[in-house]
Amino acid sequence: MSTSAREPLDAPLDDPLARERTHLAASRSALRAMREDVEALDISDVTANWVNAAVLARQIDERIKALADLSDTPLFFGRLDYLHAPGAQRAEGAEGERFYIGRRHVHDAGGDPMVIDWRAPVSQPFYRASKKDPMDVGLRRRFGYTGGALTAYEDEHLSDPAEAATTSKLLQREIERPRVGPMRDIVATIQPEQDEIVRSGLGGTVCVQGGPGTGKTAVGLHRVAYLLYAHRERLARTGTLVIGPNKSFLHYIEQVLPALGELSVRQATVDDLVGHVEVRGTDDAAAAIVKGDARMAEVLRRALYAHVTMPTEPVVVVRGSRRWRVPAYELEELVRELLDRDIRYGAAREALPQRIAHAVLVQMERAGEAPDDRVQDTVARNSAVKAAVKAVWPAVDPAKLVLRLLTDADFLAEHAEGLLDEDEQKTVLWAKPVRSVKSARWSAADAVLVDEATDLIERTHSLGHVVLDEAQDLSPMQYRAVGRRCTTGSATVLGDLAQGTTPWATRSWDEALAHLGKRGGAVEELTAGFRVPTDVIAYASRLLPHIAPGLAPVASVRENPGFFEVRTADGTADVVAACEELLGNEGSTGLIAADARVPALAEALAAAGIACLAPGEETTSETRLTLVPASLAKGLEYDYVVLDEPQAVVDGEPDERTGLRRLYVALTRAVSGLIVTHAAPLPAQLG
Repeated sequence: MSTSAREPLDAPLDDPLARERTHLAASRSALRAMREDVEALDISDVTANWVNAAVLARQIDERIKALADLSDTPLFFGRLDYLHAPGAQRAEGAEGERFYIGRRHVHDAGGDPMVIDWRAPVSQPFYRASKKDPMDVGLRRRFGYTGGALTAYEDEHLSDPAEAATTSKLLQREIERPRVGPMRDIVATIQPEQDEIVRSGLGGTVCVQGGPGTGKTAVGLHRVAYLLYAHRERLARTGTLVIGPNKSFLHYIEQVLPALGELSVRQATVDDLVGHVEVRGTDDAAAAIVKGDARMAEVLRRALYAHVTMPTEPVVVVRGSRRWRVPAYELEELVRELLDRDIRYGAAREALPQRIAHAVLVQMERAGEAPDDRVQDTVARNSAVKAAVKAVWPAVDPAKLVLRLLTDADFLAEHAEGLLDEDEQKTVLWAKPVRSVKSARWSAADAVLVDEATDLIERTHSLGHVVLDEAQDLSPMQYRAVGRRCTTGSATVLGDLAQGTTPWATRSWDEALAHLGKRGGAVEELTAGFRVPTDVIAYASRLLPHIAPGLAPVASVRENPGFFEVRTADGTADVVAACEELLGNEGSTGLIAADARVPALAEALAAAGIACLAPGEETTSETRLTLVPASLAKGLEYDYVVLDEPQAVVDGEPDERTGLRRLYVALTRAVSGLIVTHAAPLPAQLG
């Protein structure tokens, strides 16, 4: 092996662990020096004005944050010893190179790399190399840590045919490691099938179907980190966005990308994106289903363009002593041409006065005048032209348009004809009249309609890449709202059809991608379960034939089967006792219950002197129990879970299928152990 800053030399040759610790210390020192170099930058003489200075100062501040050394996070987690120099011709006897693989790039004072970013091409064999395809790697070394201290290593000699392939104990230990606090990155444990998705190109949209514990959320976040590495300049201009189902979920995942040095990715819920009106009301399931149907997009389009009327009078523009007349038939041709171009309502409305002014200029030129662009702009602002545009193509407020559709039965019937039947129209109509947009009690589904109407009038800004997690719960209209945020970019769609817990949950990923505007997206399936114990996933999978027929169950690849027990409970005292029992283990514990039972359980825990957190609040070594309403459990994970009254979870939903899907979610939140407590009979589908 060639030697350089990649290889530690100032440690005993017969003590490999000491040599690796020396390299870790040197790498941390080099990272600190890199940070200090940035902190010492003087920009006073390189900025032309205060605006440039502010922008550069912000960029420097972000760079300093990205170079932070997290003391309890390993700086590198693996090592690759290549047989030959990567990219070089493989000459006989040529020496390879050694690379340490970590969360970020670190170089020494001379610029030689001490740690290679996990996203770099030279790092890819760490995740993909195998005995069958060693990818020119002679040795792959994994490191074990306790906190930030390097405590162990494990070697695989990929090019040695005599050495049998074995499961990495360090890898298994890292996957099963108890968790306290928010979600962690998985750069040390990415599997080959996950890595293939992570490194897929920016140009294409990828949809990942993954059951509980398959790591789909982590894969999506790491794909963002990879794309920012591979296409940083482009995404810096266009932006990236991660969309989650609720604030609790976003809080749970918010530390993953910063831990990888990526600080610029925005996070939001769909409700955040469509916040044109204040949501203060709710819909029943029937109304929400109709409002979320893609047919509503055409209803809105019809209602909007019904405001356009054909002109019946000419436009007469007076300039000095001359009068210029554009006849009604010529105005109608201009209007029809704009309608045929199918551009947005607002853009067409802005173009119409210029088209009328151009018609006037043509007449001026025929009369021997030589008008220029300034004359055309003046004519376009003429009061007669403005009055004609207002009459023919009036301005429309998107919220007022939606409000009229939801409150005016005749207006809705006119524009929903052939799209919504009478019962569906009655379902979405508001029972009481509303005075104004501000006094209306808008629902979440109404806000999506307002967003659709807004986009029909004015184009929504498109981002370079959007990650949509827990996507199975979105309505077609919500998919459209997300899709218009990446019309010129790509998307990563993450979800599990079996965990769809809304009455409008998507039936297939092809259908979802069509509503998103990404029909050509590739659908990948993750079926290897790394987080959920074997016994737990087997029990939960009993529900699959009833909630997602034909969907392959997750196959747990964990060596530790985990702890699983179903108990009969005699009141809340037994539930509290189960929580106390699991809190005796290392890691986090979640008590998941039907929403209606949460207050009583909170009271019982308080009476027992057990402190608990709400979903999204960060667990600590002192407070490791979270009380989770079943409606908020999706996407969250705990080392141990007590699931209270499965039948109550099912009964808390509008229909049995949705209830069983909610139960499936609740059953699969445990990483190490699950206790199911019940006084009422268990759902028959659990056997």
